[in-house]
Amino acid sequence: MASQGLEKKHSVQDMIAQSRNKKGKKFIEKCMPIILVITALISVLTTIGIVMTLIFETFEFFQRVSITDYLFGTEWLPFSGREPLYGVLPLILGTLKVSVIAACVAVPLGIAVAIYLSEYASDKTRRIIKPILEVLAGVPTIVYGFFALTFVTPLLQELIPSLKIFNALSPGIVVGIMILPMIASLSEDAMSSVPNSIREGALALGATKLEVSLKVVLPAALSGIIASVVLAVSRAIGETMIVSLAGGATPTFDFNVTGSIQTMTAYIVQVSSGDAGYGTTIYYSIYAVGFTLFVFTLLMNLLAQFISKRFREEY
Repeated sequence: MASQGLEKKHSVQDMIAQSRNKKGKKFIEKCMPIILVITALISVLTTIGIVMTLIFETFEFFQRVSITDYLFGTEWLPFSGREPLYGVLPLILGTLKVSVIAACVAVPLGIAVAIYLSEYASDKTRRIIKPILEVLAGVPTIVYGFFALTFVTPLLQELIPSLKIFNALSPGIVVGIMILPMIASLSEDAMSSVPNSIREGALALGATKLEVSLKVVLPAALSGIIASVVLAVSRAIGETMIVSLAGGATPTFDFNVTGSIQTMTAYIVQVSSGDAGYGTTIYYSIYAVGFTLFVFTLLMNLLAQFISKRFREEY
């Protein structure tokens, strides 16, 4: 009888504990949607605040400078004492120089690394190489900048004597190294998602390992690979410290990659460091350049989403 009473006592205690746990779970279940909605609203409101700030300050800039001169002008001389010129094309061209060079470095190397990790490397090798590769993404960009200025540029000057200490080639190569892990990792994920049955079918038909990789797996994962490339290039367009340290501060409207350049982000850094007073035209110009950069990045992200949906393969 005593043992039965003890069992009943324990069962009642268990029931009380379970009811308390259920109440706690119900409370958490009710609170979590509210917390998640608040988090989402903070993200949305922050984005709206950034965009509205850019729009209002850019509008103030265009009250002082003609939008036609800004969009189609080929000279960017905001600090000219006689007649400042605000043609943004030299800054855009400088940004595109670095981004194109970075893409030429990162795209072939990144896809090659992705093919190796996905199709050739063993599980053990993949677990070793992939984290080491992704460490490159965690290196501070200012370190990359000094690496470009003090190591890559002198090395390139041995090959190209006419190369200036500040140029577009060196930061372009280093930015390519910086975005390489993004392309390699995302492309490898896209290739790994291709079903093995497709590989086995191609091998059964007599295709070699290389032919399967290049002619079967690569086209099947094309949407993910292109999306990774577009996202990486948009990251290169918005890079700041590397081009500020190794690219120079000379906006030029030409296609020479051996001389000093200035990108949109480098100009923003220059003015933000105290070269212009609050409320001046030069001050508002950084918002106009920032809005232009925002439009570039937005278009690149929209392009990546369109490509992902347009060329996505479903298995």
